[in-house]
Amino acid sequence: MTTISKSIQGGEFLIRETAAQDVFIPEQFTEEQKMMAQACQDFIDTEITPNIEAIDSMKNPDLVPSIFKKAGDLGLLGVSVPEEYGGLGMSFNTSMLIADIIGAAGSFSTTYGAHTGIGTLPILYYGSEEQKQKYLPKLATGEWAACYCLTEPDAGSDANSGKTKATLTPDGKHYLINGQKMWISNAGFADLFIVFAKIEDDKNLTAFIVEKTFGGITMNEEEKKMGIKGSSTRQVFFNDCPVPVENMLSERQNGFKIAVNILNIGRVKLGAGVLGGVRAVTSQCIKYSTERKQFGVSINTFGAIKSKLAEMAIRSYVSESLSYRAGQDIEDRMAALAAEGLPDAEAKLKALEQFAIECAISKIHGSEVLDYVVDQGVQIYGGMGYSADAPMERAYRDARISRIYEGTNEINRMLMVGMLLKRAMKGEINLFEPAMAVASELTSVPSFETVDASELFAVEKDMLKKLKKVFLMVGGKAAMALQDRIEDEQEIMMNLADVMIEIYAAESGILRTEKLVGIQGEAACAHQIAMSKVYLYEAVDKIEAAAKEAIVSFTKGDEQKVLLMGLKRYTKPDFINTKELRRSIADYMIEQGKYPF
Repeated sequence: MTTISKSIQGGEFLIRETAAQDVFIPEQFTEEQKMMAQACQDFIDTEITPNIEAIDSMKNPDLVPSIFKKAGDLGLLGVSVPEEYGGLGMSFNTSMLIADIIGAAGSFSTTYGAHTGIGTLPILYYGSEEQKQKYLPKLATGEWAACYCLTEPDAGSDANSGKTKATLTPDGKHYLINGQKMWISNAGFADLFIVFAKIEDDKNLTAFIVEKTFGGITMNEEEKKMGIKGSSTRQVFFNDCPVPVENMLSERQNGFKIAVNILNIGRVKLGAGVLGGVRAVTSQCIKYSTERKQFGVSINTFGAIKSKLAEMAIRSYVSESLSYRAGQDIEDRMAALAAEGLPDAEAKLKALEQFAIECAISKIHGSEVLDYVVDQGVQIYGGMGYSADAPMERAYRDARISRIYEGTNEINRMLMVGMLLKRAMKGEINLFEPAMAVASELTSVPSFETVDASELFAVEKDMLKKLKKVFLMVGGKAAMALQDRIEDEQEIMMNLADVMIEIYAAESGILRTEKLVGIQGEAACAHQIAMSKVYLYEAVDKIEAAAKEAIVSFTKGDEQKVLLMGLKRYTKPDFINTKELRRSIADYMIEQGKYPF
């Protein structure tokens, strides 16, 4: 494995090392970006938090649209839209930062994400100049709200199997759209619909920009949902809805590609978009555990509570690290492709496609960290956590959707492994050569190179190299043994995905902290160092379990023994006292009185 610079390609973290100076960390945000984040936080504090009960009740149908328009007035809806179309034209990682902060806005974060992401970006990236000029200024300012109509009753994860039809009128001026869409966020107050339909007997979907005023659009009542109750979610019916031919988005049959690429954006934005909620819940738990007394003392003096608080912080810190690492890698790729002469929209889409694996990792890891944090939050609150009068109940319900939308976590796991193997087969990523080298290493005499443990993270980086060998060993053998059948072995695909996710997550935490130490010094980063080490230590166990399950499911006899021996060789961590490290992290959090990292 060799070290390279920022030119790392998507998925190559498995076969190459990344230098700490080449990753972006949240501590690097500029003053301008921090000011934008503060404006977003102020908006939440003034418009969302005081109205959270009223938003979720949906008794006032004008409340969310009015708050939405205020977000538009502040520029929050146009962060990603270029200035020439009425937006702020800010960087990709800035849009990640705003998604992060808005994550603490409960149901409104879904309203915001559906509009600024899947509602607006298809036009920004695929629209004609005329379409951009016509629609983007209205969307960037909040004059119009947008929604995205892809999912159908019988077409969920298999989006391209949708039955909605678009039929050209005899005069050739309109397409008449007929069909049903479901789970459509913002549908209740949207002015513009991005609609996917098939023309005649086309194999693939085509996308259309549909204005509410075109007619032929009806809806069911608001869905009764487990969580995100304050977001509008309806079924939408199109009955001979006339759409001008010039409102076709991109080209005929390009809809499925649009859907896939826009979902890549949605996934990495979701990875960042849970972070605000994670921090808010953690801070509430710190406050409650300080105030709540049992046996004459605050419950945050108990080791069991400290362990929970620390683990919430550890997972959150790492998820934040990997999200912004991925976001900056995407932004760097966008800039590089634009410098090579690609049009801006094409450069952005190609960069997102390049890092689709990291987008999926961000979505999976972030949503599962959020679930962990809210679950532990309920536990820390105890009986009050189960009460609708306490904040944990809403957080618990709202969090659950994150593992489902933008593609379920199971679908994302299989997609990321399938994508990696396809790229390897095409020669786009050199995966099989390193895998063969690891296979040869298994039958050789182990080398006992010593690691300079006095150097910060030297031991941990050596462990990361070995964990990457675990993936190459198991993934390479599975690809060889199963070949075309591997995609049918979904359990193995998910095992491999779990290995990939934990490697990327653990490495991201280590690299962030190493870079931070270079800026602030080791003494100032003691808790970040502890969090990074504990996460990696736990990741080793998770990787070993996932890899072992995969190995025994497709190998037998001596081959299995060799692989299991190799796994044992590569998953021997240096033992650390995780109890003491967690206690030191929790004590610092309690002292600060909120999530402090």
